[in-house]
Amino acid sequence: MPVQSLQDTDVIVPQHAPHPLLPFLQSQSQTSLTRLYQRPSSCLSIFRLLGPIERQLIMNLLWLESALSTATMSAWVLPEGKKVYDSAITVMTGLHIAQSSAVKLALNPTFKSSLRQAITGGGNTGSFGVPADKDGKRQSANIETLDAYALERWETILHYMVSSGQGQNPTKPSQGVLYLLQRSGLMNNVHGAALQITSSGFQFLLHSPHDQLWNLLLQYLHMAEERQMDLVEVLSFLFMLSTMDLGREYSTEPLSETQKAMLEDLRDYGLVWQRKTSSKRFSPTRLATTLTSSSPPLPSSHSTGGSHTADGTGAVALSSGAAQQGFIVLETNYRIYAYTDNPLQTAVLNLFITMKYRFPNLVVGMLTRESVRKALGNGISADQIISYLMTHAHPQMRKNNPLLPVTVQDQIRLWELERNRLKSAEGYLYKDFASQADYEYVLAYAKQLDVVLWENAVKRCFFGTLEGHGNVRGFIERRTGSA
Repeated sequence: MPVQSLQDTDVIVPQHAPHPLLPFLQSQSQTSLTRLYQRPSSCLSIFRLLGPIERQLIMNLLWLESALSTATMSAWVLPEGKKVYDSAITVMTGLHIAQSSAVKLALNPTFKSSLRQAITGGGNTGSFGVPADKDGKRQSANIETLDAYALERWETILHYMVSSGQGQNPTKPSQGVLYLLQRSGLMNNVHGAALQITSSGFQFLLHSPHDQLWNLLLQYLHMAEERQMDLVEVLSFLFMLSTMDLGREYSTEPLSETQKAMLEDLRDYGLVWQRKTSSKRFSPTRLATTLTSSSPPLPSSHSTGGSHTADGTGAVALSSGAAQQGFIVLETNYRIYAYTDNPLQTAVLNLFITMKYRFPNLVVGMLTRESVRKALGNGISADQIISYLMTHAHPQMRKNNPLLPVTVQDQIRLWELERNRLKSAEGYLYKDFASQADYEYVLAYAKQLDVVLWENAVKRCFFGTLEGHGNVRGFIERRTGSA
């Protein structure tokens, strides 16, 4: 069998960070993963989530009937690529995809069999979903309808995050979505007040829709056991959705009880569409079918100066150029011009600027001390504000070096420093030392542990962290006992 060499491993390093789902899968038991690998759609989806080196190794091992010696594997790798190779093997063994020993390396038989089936076809397990029979009475939802539905549900969630607690009345998502936002730490309510976005929630808005979706789904997976749901069934259904065809209807009959219960939640997130809750058929939206791919998960809703492209089915999809198109112009006088008619983008800006004018495709506002301090009070940091402005800077702004005016960046950070003059920390105050020598000796030990937060040599006292107290106290007791 032809084998692709890893001699250029030093230049085939993955260009993306590991997928956030992989650490979660690695934390699961071998029994759970083996059950998951019995489904070809799950194996294909996980294969897509892996880095290029892991995928290459799997494909080289997939069609071998026996284990390969580690010496043969090592011959594929140059010395400078060994670190990348070892990292890939660690990922594969952590997921129980590969079975590695000192002398042999082979794929998990269950994973190998299922992935072979996913690639070559065959079998009738329904792992990739069972298409529903055509309904002569009603026409199934087309791709444009599915895209509009997914976009409306997803933007409802994001718009509620940025508008709740700001004196506005945004459309409220379902209670299940609100609970998920709270459990994820993206929103919280202080003293029974309305839910408000947190610092983590604002950082969430800076991510791509794909990362945002997986952030929420990971929290959903963590909650699965609390709700007495079978985690393997939950994962396999998400992977099944990611391999389905956009625009096709599927039957709910082959689904397990856990997966049928998931449909209600996934409808709220915009991942699946059903004509009514009791329907025996469902259609995955673009949010679901792109879960394990690099394709954009959302169509374009509102123009921001970007371009749009249409796929072969006529559905309008967001092109990569439009996805990266910025819309914000920031001047040295703190005035902001946002070329957008997207209410969600306008609501995000309203978190940290003072609105001045609104036109059909332009919003004008000011960065003021009051508006920034209000954002800081809601848990949004100065660096997050600057990061948002940089991420969404207009192409005309990107000709500048630096991208944002330095004076504006410095002023935003100064406004934050005004508010953060004092920092609180829990710990212990050490004082009343018998001599200067004792004080300096214990202080030196505490500094060695990196647990000193404050010290005063004149008064012979210092303040240490809560975590370091046990070690410092034990050191003092040993010193006192030996004396």
